[in-house]
Amino acid sequence: MTTKIIMDTDPGIDDAAAISVAINNPEIELELITTVAGNVTVDKTTKNAMKLVKFFNADIPVAGGAEQPLIKPFEDAARVHGESGMPGYDFGAEPTNIPVNNAVDVLYHTIMANDEPIVLVPTGSYTNIAVLLTEHPDVKTKIEKIVAMGGAIGMGNMTSAAEFNVFTDPHAAEILYKSGIPVVMVGLDVTMKALLTQSTLDTVKSLGKAGEMLGAIFNHYYEGNEGGIPMHDVNTLAYLLKPEMYKTIPYWIDVVTEGPANGETVADIRGAYHDGKTNAEVCVDIDADAFNAWFIEEVKKMNA
Repeated sequence: MTTKIIMDTDPGIDDAAAISVAINNPEIELELITTVAGNVTVDKTTKNAMKLVKFFNADIPVAGGAEQPLIKPFEDAARVHGESGMPGYDFGAEPTNIPVNNAVDVLYHTIMANDEPIVLVPTGSYTNIAVLLTEHPDVKTKIEKIVAMGGAIGMGNMTSAAEFNVFTDPHAAEILYKSGIPVVMVGLDVTMKALLTQSTLDTVKSLGKAGEMLGAIFNHYYEGNEGGIPMHDVNTLAYLLKPEMYKTIPYWIDVVTEGPANGETVADIRGAYHDGKTNAEVCVDIDADAFNAWFIEEVKKMNA
């Protein structure tokens, strides 16, 4: 049995790895890729998504989305992902006919056309998702759950409080968490533990054309840690495919939208403010060794 998903993304190096897993894993049916401004501008994230679809000879539509957050000024992460978002590998000719500003319409029609509810997997800021839910509230009944990379109940990575995706568009994140749709928060509490070790990186580079491509772009990832490099966005797919690798706790998540803590995801850990209700299943721990072994097996499936 396959799980139908839509990825809303901003590739981005770790997004590229997540898209590669989604395209090639037989348990995932990737219906659509929509893009958003985040790691780099939306024209670049859209091109990068199209490059990956072409690289894997996949028949998956790509729709370009929001160029700016809902309210907050846009701030990219080119310092981490490079100016193109996916440096280090030559994908050949640049894509042409870049689809722009049609993501919300395509999201709506794709979701509503499915007989069964679909899983949304946002790995960038949540601007497209927020506009979709605001303009088309009837779509909520056709979304099984949202497995969202973003947030942290511990330390942030943009500020001491805020993780990048939520910081980029906190107002969109607020809409997502207030939507009533089941949410799985895959945040820094696990993604900063899901480090690909040097041994894993060396193995990946030897695994055919896909491994060569991923290894090349990983080499340009400016978020190295002593224990390896984080694969933030890949954790969304890992959670869907191997939830047993994760420990989760249900919490109510509120999003701060102003002031010095702008973009912080605040967990009501005492159950003090929402009558014990929860709105998210929050990933709080991961088996990092199992994650590394799983990722190697996923790359082996990528027969580009």
